[in-house]
Formats: sequence, structure tokens, C-alpha cells
Amino acid sequence: MKTIYKLFWLLILILTFNNTIGQTGEERMIVFASGLKSPVAITHAGDSRLFVVNQEGTIQIVDTAGNVLPEPFLDIKGKVIFEGERGLLGLAFHPAFATNGYFFVNYVGQGNRTNISRFKVSSMDANKADSASEINLLNILQPFNNHKGGQLSFGPDSLLYIGLGDGGSSGDPGNRARNPLERLGKILRIDVNQGETYGVPASNPFYNSTTALNEVWALGLRNPWRFSFDRLTGDLWIADVGQDRVEEINFQPASSKGGEDYGWRCYEGNEVFERAGCDTDTSFTFPIYTYPHGEECSITGGYVYRGSASSPYYGHYFFADWCSDRIWTLHREGENWVKEDFGQYLGNNFSTFGEDVNGRLYLAGITTGTIYLVINISTGIEDVNTMENVKIFQLPSSNRIRVEKEFQQGKDLQIMMTDIKGSQVYRGTMNESSFEFDPGTLPAGAYIINLVGDGKKMVHKMVIGN
Repeated sequence: MKTIYKLFWLLILILTFNNTIGQTGEERMIVFASGLKSPVAITHAGDSRLFVVNQEGTIQIVDTAGNVLPEPFLDIKGKVIFEGERGLLGLAFHPAFATNGYFFVNYVGQGNRTNISRFKVSSMDANKADSASEINLLNILQPFNNHKGGQLSFGPDSLLYIGLGDGGSSGDPGNRARNPLERLGKILRIDVNQGETYGVPASNPFYNSTTALNEVWALGLRNPWRFSFDRLTGDLWIADVGQDRVEEINFQPASSKGGEDYGWRCYEGNEVFERAGCDTDTSFTFPIYTYPHGEECSITGGYVYRGSASSPYYGHYFFADWCSDRIWTLHREGENWVKEDFGQYLGNNFSTFGEDVNGRLYLAGITTGTIYLVINISTGIEDVNTMENVKIFQLPSSNRIRVEKEFQQGKDLQIMMTDIKGSQVYRGTMNESSFEFDPGTLPAGAYIINLVGDGKKMVHKMVIGN
């Protein structure tokens, strides 16, 4: 009965979204799961399960049918201060979780302190964490009750990135965000595979510095509530919540060596906020996109969509506003960033986006306790090509696939191959004029090869026989 009920509402929602937008083949959302309590983060552990972080202090598992498992994966409500912007705020699974069982959480606990801690999955039950396995990596005093950040993400380099707000109040009264000897108002980057707790990567921009904390990767952030890595290109997208006037999106290319100063409190977005004691403008990295307050007031950062390659939103960055419940996408056309309206879904207070293992995109309403799935209702797969002189073909009597393209130094291409459901079968980087890869033995059928680089892309359908 529950399955029939879900299918009924799935059909109704699809028809409603089609009638509202008036175009088939575009992305829209359906209700995927409900009944969550204050959901603030969504992620996966390298398998088919979704893990939803509830701000109250629990983590719940959602299966592929959208069912919320009755018992939480982790319950640390007794350790968490759940009030306002405080609570259990972030979750990241170790890249080798399948073998070591480690995962990491970000929560505000006793003494108004942010805790970055490692836990381990139970040896008896893959759907339960060992709540007694906590090892604390960082314990950071928070001077006020707001602006905690909360995001945890492993980058393509398998290092852990930690987002921290400026400590709260208004206007960053301690000027912590730009103080390199403070952890607050920063993104930190650590190696959890070094030492008993963590080590500092030698490639960090302030490694061995005596005037900056070695863990600092980027600074000048007010409240980087949510940031994410493009799973295809490795680029970092940072949505930083503004003060009273401006919300902003910062973009850090995968080639970055870190050390960017994103300007807070000297600037709120592109606008001057407090210039006293600030350096020249050339020392700042300004946002690629901003929007003013009005109906909107607080940005919720998302992901670059890498689900279905046939989607018109493939390669678009999704973000939302907590106050207006409006969703947009952002993508580059030439030298310009273009925003597109995705729709408004009132009553949710969108708190976070998330990806599953195959790149499908989810969005949580903290007020409704609902998880939405961005779906692809396109009717087919069309080749897209904004590149020149590209050839893609399968080598005779072989699993290997060859890509040929005129190569420019420093213009690497990212290659991802998926099946038609969006499941990834290969990912790599092309940095020469010809490149061969072996995706392994694949069932007969249609596959999608995506090439992305230098602001251009190619989507190519390949049919593989028996």
C-alpha cells in the first residue's frame, strides 16, 4: 500500500510540475522521503544508502525507495546543543569507509564549542554506528550562538575540508574571519590519515607558517554554511551567508593552491562593509555571483548537477534561499555566469542539498522534514558538443575506449562515463591529444561519455554491443 501511495503522488507531482513549467525534458522535484526531524545535511557512504543529518543530534538512513529506517544510524543528542544555529551540522564519510568504517561529524556541544569528531561503524551492524567510538579531532570555542558553518567534505585529494563561520554576533566584532591565527571564518584542510587524530598537508598554503594556522585553506568567510566539490572537475563552490544586504557564491577552481581571502568583513559580497584595517582590493577574491536581500535573505549552497547527462541542467550549480524557498541554477556561458530560475516551493526553509553515490541531487526542507529528489523527466538522450575536433570510439575487439582531441597545455579535460541511469562506470583526466581508458566489461546497452574542460563540454552517447 505504501508503495502504491508513493507512486500515486509521484505521478501527481510530475504532472503538476510539467503543467506549471510547460516544458517536458526539464528537471523538477518530487518528494523522496518525509518524516525527518530538522534535516540539515544529506550525503552517502559510497553505496546506495542516503544518510540524513538531523540538527537535533541524530543521523538517519534512507533506503533507495525513500523509506526512513526506524532506528538512527547515530544518536548523540546527549552531546549536542540543539538551539538556533547550533546542533549536529555536518557529516562526511572517509573515502575508504568501506574498509575502515570511519566517518566524521561536526557538532556544537558542551561549552558552546564546535567539535570535529571521528566515529566508526558498528562491527555487528552496517546500519548502526558505534556511538562509543568517538575520537575528537578539533574542539573550537564559539564566542556567540550563531554562524557555525558546519560543512564537512572530502575533496578529490581525499583530504577533509571543514567549514567554520566567523563565530557569530553581527559584523564579526572580533575580526576573526580575516585573522589567520583564528580558525573561525575559514575553511580548514586536514589529513585524517596522519597521526592519531590528523596531520596538516604539506601542500596547505600556510604550512609551517608562524603567522597563520597551518590548517587554514581559505579565509574571509562569514558563514560558509554549505560548500561542495564538483564530482567531475574537482572545482570548489562556496555559498557564504551574508549580513543584511548581500548573499554570495565563491568559486575556487580545482587548480587552486588555496589561501584565498574572500573578503569578509571588509566586504559583504562585492559591497564595502567595513574598510578600516583592510588591505587593497587586489588581496581579495570576489564572488562570482551575488544577490541582494528582499524576499531572499540566506543562501543555501548546493552542488553542480552530475546526474543524468541528458538533463538540460547537467553542469549547472544548484542553490536556494532559506527565506524565499526559491531555487536557482548557475552556469558559465563564455566569460559570463548565467542564473536560471528553477522554481519556488514555499513552506520548506531549504536547509541543504545532497548527492547520492550516482550524482542524483536531493534537497531538504528543515521545516517540513521532507527530502526532495531532483528528477530527470527528459524523453531521450541528445548529444551535446561545444568542443572542436573530438573523436570518441571503442577499439575493435577490446573494452578500451579512445578519445582524440587537439590538446592545449594546461587545458585538461575531465572524462566521466555513465550508464543511462546515471551510474558512473569510469572517471579520469585527459591531458594529452589522445587518451585511452578501460571501463571494464560492461553489459550491452547505451552509455554516456561526458567531456568537460576549458568552459566547454561534450555529451556523447555510445552503444556497446555484446
